Amino acid sequence: MTVELVRSSASDSDVLFAARVSTQGEQTLGDAGTEATGRDRGLINYLMRDRHGSPFEHNSMTFYVQAPIFVFREFMRHRMASYNEESGRYRELRPVFYTPAPERNLVQVGKPGAYEFLPGTAEQTALVAEETRAASVQAFAAYQRMLDAGVAREVARIVLPLNIYSSMYVTVNARSLMNFLSLRTKVEGTHFPSFPQREIEMCAEKMETVWRELMPLTHAAFNANGRVSP
Repeated sequence: MTVELVRSSASDSDVLFAARVSTQGEQTLGDAGTEATGRDRGLINYLMRDRHGSPFEHNSMTFYVQAPIFVFREFMRHRMASYNEESGRYRELRPVFYTPAPERNLVQVGKPGAYEFLPGTAEQTALVAEETRAASVQAFAAYQRMLDAGVAREVARIVLPLNIYSSMYVTVNARSLMNFLSLRTKVEGTHFPSFPQREIEMCAEKMETVWRELMPLTHAAFNANGRVSP
C-alpha cells in the first residue's frame, strides 16, 4: 500500500486556538507558541476526554493513496473525507494487481462478530498466490482484447477484478481521521476494539504515522483516552 502526505495544514496549535476562542474571543490564533506547555497538553487532553470534538476539525491533511479497489470500497464507507479517484472511464488502467504476501493470515476461525484470522498452511498460501495471479492475468487479457477491438474503456473495465490497483487523493481533518483510525486499526487498550481487514489497516497505519508527526499532542491524547474519536 502506498500512502503519501501531499499537503497539510495541521498542528496541535490549530486545536488550541480553535478551543480557546470560546473563552478568550478573537485573536487566539496569535497565542500559539512554538513550544507546547503543560497547559496546552492539559487542554487537548480535556477536549479529547470529554469529547469536545469541533476544535479538532480546524486542520487539513491530503494523502495520496495507491491500493486495490476493494480497499477503496472500505475507505469510502467513511463519509468523513473528500475523495478523488483515478477513472477507468478516462484512462487505460495499468496491469497492477494485489496478491497477498505469504505472511497474510488466510483462515477465518469463528463467526462474523466473533472471529479471528490465523495463518494458512503452505498449500493454502501457494493456492491463493497462484489463483490470484491466474485470474488477474486472464482478466487483464480480456480487458486488453476489448480495448484493442475499439470497445470503450468504461465497458472494457467491467471484467477487471477488485484486486486491481487504483489511486486517489483523500483529504481529511484530525477529528475525521481519528474516527477512521478507531475503526481501521487494531490496537491493544482501545475502549472499543476493532477488527479491520488487514489491507485497509496497512493504509491506516501509514496515515497514523504521518499524523502523529504533525500533531503529537493530539495523537497522544487520542491514545491516552482509548482511541475514541471526540
